[in-house]
Amino acid sequence: MAIFYPLLILGLLGIFMGVVLSLANKYLAVVEDPRIDDIEALLPNYNCGACGTPGCRAFAVAILKGEVENLRKCKPGKVDKHFNPILEYLKDHPNPDGTYNNIKI
Repeated sequence: MAIFYPLLILGLLGIFMGVVLSLANKYLAVVEDPRIDDIEALLPNYNCGACGTPGCRAFAVAILKGEVENLRKCKPGKVDKHFNPILEYLKDHPNPDGTYNNIKI
């Protein structure tokens, strides 16, 4: 009978921790703007840091936050291949509050 107490305690502890992790996953989830992935795909993806951010993903986040005023900060980017598609994408996909990003080439 004494052998069942540790098994019972460990089983209950496992169930409790599973419930805690499940609730933490539900209530502490981070929702990321899906436009970040789309804009990152439109960038050259050299991750060179020439724009002043650590990589293309950080540059895409800065574009969406309005921290970048000019897309020409991306040195390897080309106007027709990268910048114009980004501007078109931003026109078609405004911010969640309905405003548009004021960004230039």
